[in-house]
Order: sequence, then structure tokens, then C-alpha cells
Amino acid sequence: MNDHREILIFENGDELSDFALEKWREISGKAIKDRESFAVALSGGKTPVGFYRKLAGLQDDLSWNKTDVFLVDERFVPFDSDESNYGMIKDKLLNRVRIPAGKVHPVSTGEDSLQAAAKKYEGDLKEFFKLNVGEFPEFDLIMLGIGEDGHTASLFPGTSSLTENERLAIAVDLNKLKNKRISLTLPVINNAKNIIFLISGHNKAKALREILEGKEKLLPASRVKPGKGRVFFLLDKSAGAYLSHLIKVSHCLEGGLSRAK
Repeated sequence: MNDHREILIFENGDELSDFALEKWREISGKAIKDRESFAVALSGGKTPVGFYRKLAGLQDDLSWNKTDVFLVDERFVPFDSDESNYGMIKDKLLNRVRIPAGKVHPVSTGEDSLQAAAKKYEGDLKEFFKLNVGEFPEFDLIMLGIGEDGHTASLFPGTSSLTENERLAIAVDLNKLKNKRISLTLPVINNAKNIIFLISGHNKAKALREILEGKEKLLPASRVKPGKGRVFFLLDKSAGAYLSHLIKVSHCLEGGLSRAK
């Protein structure tokens, strides 16, 4: 087990979001104090919507002018599409806070091809983080979720994306997907200082048990193991229903909070 991993179970999504807000405040505050800048990569999906809405309510309490927002992954669709991760994040969060336009870094889905969009996003990352050849970005925080199949970002089980160790962003074109996608790679994710998984719903419970307790570690989310960073698995009760006593879990129920590492 990663010594820097914490697993916390909450009574409901509201309490889960409240804890995530405190981690955001802590992590962003430290980054801004240390170097006047906070870099975060956000995920789409349904689970983080409540969190983004609450985060938007803290606009006067956070240094949005010193915050740079990237995306973990994106569908190859226009920004105004209902399928766009950026569109959702913009609607629930970015449009509701005073963040300068230049501090928002979406995936350019208006490129001629999926591969061109991935290459453009990789170039944007290299430029922002001022990377040399062979270096990876070091995000202060990456927000992730998991799917019922154990995927995270747009990295899916049994695909070559799981062995990519050079590129920062890749094109994802699978027959089972409704939309083509662009995703950060595992080396980028695993180079983050902090990673927070937001996981809710009983439909995630089986995959979550395999991710946290499985021996084979074949699922993409199982491969999220930052070398130096911390990982927080924030779950509601339904998502954590199948976790056994083999996992040392922190229960954050009925107002109480205890933590295990």
C-alpha cells in the first residue's frame, strides 16, 4: 500500500464535498504561499458536480487570480456540447468565479483531428510548466474519478494507454466509447503532488474494492501511485460498501472524522 494514501468514507456526497473543499483550500494555500501559483487538473462526470458548485461559492475566499485550471481529460466535441467536460466545469464552476481567462487551459477540441488536439494540449502543458525533454508536469492537485470498469481519466482497462511513458497527453479512440477523447497519461498523473479521487454510488463499489484490495492491479485506477505525492480516496457509503477489514479505512460518519494512512 502507498504510504501516502488515505481512504475516507463519508455519510453522503455533501460531507464528501465539504472535506474536498478543505483539502483544496489547504493545497492551494500552500502552493500560493510557496510560489504564488496553484495548478490543478479537473475531471468531468457527475460525481464532482456538487463539489464544483460548492467550490464556486468560495470565490471570495480563494485566490482564483493565482489559480491555473487544466483538464484531466476531454471528449473530442465542441465546448458547447452537453458531452464536453470543459462545458460542464465552465457552467458549474468557472463562470461563477473571478478567474482570469488566461488562467483557464481547456483542451483545444477545434483542431482538425483527435491526434492534433492531443498534441496541442501536450504542447500547452510543456509551455506552461516550462518542461525540458523527458520531464513531466508537476500539478499541485489532480482531481479524478473512477468508472464502473475501473478506468480513470480516459485511461481504460486493457489499452495501450496504460503503458505510455513518454507523452503527456494522448488520443483515445475506442469502439466502445460514444466520443473520442484526449487524456493526460499516467506519468503525468503520478507526478502530481496531490491526487483526490471523488467516488460515489454503489455501482462503483465492486471496481473500488479491486482497485484498493486487488492483487493483480490491472485496472487503470490501480496504477495511480504517485512517487512522492499523496492520494486521497473520498467515498460515500455506497461506494465503500465492499471494502473489507483488510483495508485500513477512515470513517467520516455522523460528523466524526478520523484519518488513517
